[in-house]
Amino acid sequence: MSSAESSLSAAEVLRQRYARRLPRSLGQLTGPAHGAVQLPLHVAWSGLTRFDLDRPRSRMSMYRTVLAEGQHDDLVFLLNRDLLIDQWPVLRTLISRAIRDVWEAAFPELTSARPAAAA
Repeated sequence: MSSAESSLSAAEVLRQRYARRLPRSLGQLTGPAHGAVQLPLHVAWSGLTRFDLDRPRSRMSMYRTVLAEGQHDDLVFLLNRDLLIDQWPVLRTLISRAIRDVWEAAFPELTSARPAAAA
């Protein structure tokens, strides 16, 4: 931990770490919109590693994992802008407060997204 981080709360340290991973814009999220995705081991190090984007629950699980564990390049190449916006109203309830706060502060368009089906 850096000296700057040592004076911050644990929640703020997490927020800063997630913020450093963000793309400059949601338009940079060019990941697939359909089909199967195999997550790299450094992202999905426990549990499922293969997800079907055409199945809403599988897609939601993958996005949750990538948002929590992915680095900048993982976010850009695994997440899809339109899918993220579409499922954000439900997804935001499944991720940590730190992740949600960072993404919504950086991308206000997420907060205006309409609820998606999670079935």
